[in-house]
Amino acid sequence: MSSPSEPPIFSSLASDPEMLELVQEFVQALPDRVNAIVEALSSNNLQEIQRLAHQLKGASGGYGFDIIGQAAADLNAAARTASTVGELTPQIQELISLCQRARDTAP
Repeated sequence: MSSPSEPPIFSSLASDPEMLELVQEFVQALPDRVNAIVEALSSNNLQEIQRLAHQLKGASGGYGFDIIGQAAADLNAAARTASTVGELTPQIQELISLCQRARDTAP
């Protein structure tokens, strides 16, 4: 998962007072999204991984986390062509690491 040497990721919208509360809610929901992806991985549910990645891809950009959105898009694309869930492990690990590093506001 993420290591202490990896820097946090901040929303590009965090400085927008009108968006801050929404960004905070998105960041607070990321652990649940990660748990759902891990559960789908544990259950070998390729279709669910694709669905979850697609949802996260769409949501991330809207909350100013383009790097997470890109990783989710990569996972979504890989899930469409994968024959086993195991093939997706690198993309899943990358996406989880990015989600764990997401922060709503800079210190």
